[in-house]
Amino acid sequence: TRPQISAKERKMVHAQLLDKTHPVVGMEEWKAAREALLLKEKELTRERERVARARQKLPWRLVEKDYVFKSADEGDKTLGELFEGRTQLIIYHFMFGKDWEEGCKSCSFLADGVDSVIPHLKARDVNVVVVSNAPPTKIDAYKYRLCWGFPWYSCGETTFNRDFNATFDNEDGADDWKEVAGISVFYKNDDGQIYYTYNTFARGLENFIHTYDFLDIVPKGRDEEKLHEPMDWVKRHVDYDFTK
Repeated sequence: TRPQISAKERKMVHAQLLDKTHPVVGMEEWKAAREALLLKEKELTRERERVARARQKLPWRLVEKDYVFKSADEGDKTLGELFEGRTQLIIYHFMFGKDWEEGCKSCSFLADGVDSVIPHLKARDVNVVVVSNAPPTKIDAYKYRLCWGFPWYSCGETTFNRDFNATFDNEDGADDWKEVAGISVFYKNDDGQIYYTYNTFARGLENFIHTYDFLDIVPKGRDEEKLHEPMDWVKRHVDYDFTK
């Protein structure tokens, strides 16, 4: 049988292989390679801007159904009230089923970055809230455990997540629901009419996980190629143990 090695030893082996296989060059050759990559980075920035403009030109869909969301500390709120006086609303569909004991760890990975951006978004006429199918008491306990402050509501007594493609019936016909993480964006006009303007799911959510932006600039990158699933390494931020 193959001998077992610790995670620390595995990292050391990986680092040694990286040192031995990666090219090491002088300053002039390094500058030339960096400038060549910079051209690609600039093109990527311009392409992101073009895609953003196209996103903003998408047609809208009128939201004709009313929804009531529940919160343990803020009571009931309608979809319109979630805007809190602003015209634009971002809703994060956080995977946390009615019978789950805790929220999805990958959703938690994204949610770690929400609190810090809320003041800046409010300054640009945007409100952000999180919704889940779990009851308000479970949401409140998990939110407290993870030390988050963003507004988080239960939509489990509504069809909201179903209507916006974040909850589906399981294919095997079981009573429980299939949860999907996603983001939905809405606009409210002066007459109070609400429009559905954008959504994103799956890898589209990576744009909102800032940890990946940092990992993408270091030599090992995300280092997820050999994992069964890309985010298998992720833990809730309160669960990491750096003493080992």
